[in-house]
Amino acid sequence: MVSSSLEQNVLLLTFTERLMRDDNAAELFSLVEDFLSKGVTLCAVDMSQLEFMNSAGLGIVITLLTKFRTKGGELVVIQPSEHVKKLLIITKLNAIFHIEESREAAIQFLNGLDSSQ
Repeated sequence: MVSSSLEQNVLLLTFTERLMRDDNAAELFSLVEDFLSKGVTLCAVDMSQLEFMNSAGLGIVITLLTKFRTKGGELVVIQPSEHVKKLLIITKLNAIFHIEESREAAIQFLNGLDSSQ
C-alpha cells in the first residue's frame, strides 16, 4: 500500500505493509509521471512502515529512482525497516540509494540539492 503527498516541492511516498509485486505498479508509476510532468523532480520514499519487500518490490523502487534521476532529480529512502535495510545491504543497493532517518532530514537534503543546481 502506498500514500502520497507533496511537501516543500518533494513528492513524499509512504509504503506500508508489503511491496512484493507489480499489481499496483502501473498506478504508482502513473502518479509519479503526473508529478514529474508538473516539474516535481524530488522524491522521498518512507519505508519505515514497510514490513516486507522482495525483488519485485526492489524493482519498483529502482524504477522510481531511474524516473527521477532521468529528469535531473533525486530519490531518497527514509528510515527503511530492518528487513528492507538488510535487503538493501545484501543487494548492495545501499550504495545507490541515499538513506535518511527522518522525513525532515530527507526533505532538507533534497531541497539542498535542488538549490545547488
